[in-house]
This record gives sequence, structure tokens and C-alpha cells, in this order.
Amino acid sequence: MNERILIVEDEADLSSIMAYNLERDGYSVRTALDGASALEALRQEPTPDLVLLDLMLPDMSGTEICRSMRQDARTREIPVIMVTARGEEVDRVVGFELGADDYVVKPFSVRELMLRVRAVLRRVSDAQPQPSEGIEFGSLTVDESAHRVTVAGDEVSITALEFRLLVTFLSRKGRVQTREQLLDDVWGHDVAVTMRTVDTHVKRLREKLGDAGEYIETVRGVGYRFREKPEEPVT
Repeated sequence: MNERILIVEDEADLSSIMAYNLERDGYSVRTALDGASALEALRQEPTPDLVLLDLMLPDMSGTEICRSMRQDARTREIPVIMVTARGEEVDRVVGFELGADDYVVKPFSVRELMLRVRAVLRRVSDAQPQPSEGIEFGSLTVDESAHRVTVAGDEVSITALEFRLLVTFLSRKGRVQTREQLLDDVWGHDVAVTMRTVDTHVKRLREKLGDAGEYIETVRGVGYRFREKPEEPVT
């Protein structure tokens, strides 16, 4: 195992409990009690394989840290599990919009946390791309081996989860995908997300793809469909 996990949590007792259980499970753990320490840890090599991120820190919000990670090429693809006492749906949606991979609400059991950590790391491992020459679809090019997306020759910056969503759509061109199917195949059974989460990520993916975002069509009352051919008229 030996994956590296960074815990960003200002409650020292809770941070110690999380670190103890993760280390007992074979993970290598670093901790940060505030945002500044977290950003410093993220600048160091090797970077963590997963970040457990509290949203309410004494010097800055966890959302700021997550936004900074997604804007930095070195940390863009590191999975993030947000850990917070704020469990309202709007808070979850904001977290997922910023690129979080999962969301754990305090108080939580150690067993739940460990299951979520394993699930996210397993999804990342399973999603490691195999060598390929890339997929071209109209103005869109997806290179799975390099984890790169370009539209009309310009590279587009998307999160690891958005990349999985796009590859899933591309692999099923012309077929309608329900939100339930996408939740199971992209997020996995172990992640507690809602149907609205799918809509939020599809919206962000479309925006990032620009004109190529039109390839992803909404099938009202059902889900989404990636066009079978680039030149299809908009439905």
C-alpha cells in the first residue's frame, strides 16, 4: 500500500486519531493544522496521493486550498476528500464543483473514513490510463495515456474526475446514460453523492470544453448522451 496521505485538520485530537488509523492501515501520513502549512506541504516532494481536507481552518477555507490545488499542474489530479461539519447539500455541491472526489460529514466513524479513503484511492488506481494514441472526435482530442484534453488544438484543464466522466461519455457515444449509471460508473457505489452532483459536473465539463461541450446532450427526464458523430445537429 504505502500511499501518501495529507491530513489538513485544525482539531489536533481528531487529526491524531485519523493519522493513527491511517498509519495502522499501512498509509504514510503527514498532517497540517492550518491552510498555510497545507499549502507548504503540497509544494514539497513527493506530493501526497490523497488529501483529507477540513473546510473550516483558522487562516483560510478548505475551498481556497482545493481551488489552489486544481489550478496547479503539480496537484491538479490529487484526489481530495473534504471533511467538514457542514453537511447541507449546497455545501456538498460547492465542494464537488471545486473538484472534490468525496465528502465526509463530521461526526463520522473511523470505519466510514477508511472505507472512503480506500474507495477513492481504488478508483484513482483503476482509472490509470493504458497507452493509447488518443481519441479524436471533431474538434476534441482525448489522450488517455498523457491524461490530456485539447479542443481545436488548445489544451483544456480538467480535474481527474471530469476526465473520467469525459472518457466514460466517449466510450459510449450515441448511447443515453442515466444519472444513476454515471454515478455508479464514474463516482462508484461507495461515494455518497446526489443526482445533482452529476448535473453539476456535466455543466462544468461542458463549460471547460467550450464549443466541444455541445457534443454532450441532455436527454430530458433521463440523463445525457454523447453524440454518435460530431456533425450531428443539436437536439
